[in-house]
Amino acid sequence: MYKEVNPAIFACVTFPFLFGVMFGDMGHGSLLLLFGALLCIFNSRLKGSAMEGVCQIRYLLLLMGFFGTYNGFIYNEFFAIPIDFFGSCYTKEADYFNKTLDPHSKEYTYLRTSFDCVYPMGMDPRWAQSDQQLSYSNNLKMKIAVILGILQMSLGICMKGFNAIHFRSTIDFCFEFIPQILLILCLFGWMDILIIAKWLYTVNTDDAAYA
Repeated sequence: MYKEVNPAIFACVTFPFLFGVMFGDMGHGSLLLLFGALLCIFNSRLKGSAMEGVCQIRYLLLLMGFFGTYNGFIYNEFFAIPIDFFGSCYTKEADYFNKTLDPHSKEYTYLRTSFDCVYPMGMDPRWAQSDQQLSYSNNLKMKIAVILGILQMSLGICMKGFNAIHFRSTIDFCFEFIPQILLILCLFGWMDILIIAKWLYTVNTDDAAYA
């Protein structure tokens, strides 16, 4: 409808960010970021060439590369290899469950140095050496996707509310916007709160000390 809220303004940021959530890798993201930056810098020189069509989305590619690199830091992946930027909260010890382990064996247990130790940004690189690495990373990425998905859907519902206010449609506001925003926040919004609360809660058990 004419004069409604334009969702393209929000999509200019949310689309490349959600792309970065799926594409998150410092190596691949930085290559895309470099490619987008070169298109922006040499845009005038590329006019009339075969790259002119690609230049029309240069800012979108730039943002996609930026968010891809940023989420790569969150996932701690550089071409799928973890990078040890800030050390680790785990120390390598001989197999805790096998006291007679051969010292030349490659079997180790990584013990958490302290429950107060928090990796500054992203995933601890020691998780890449854990048998639970895939399960842990998939669980983390799924929860992040759920939180961001609920936020994006809530934004769309809020835009519907703004449209109802702008067009002074009381029926749409009372019987569409209010029930929808209450439903999504009371059910899925509460689920997001529980996910974040679980992240913030420290489990002080012996089993939690081992990666």
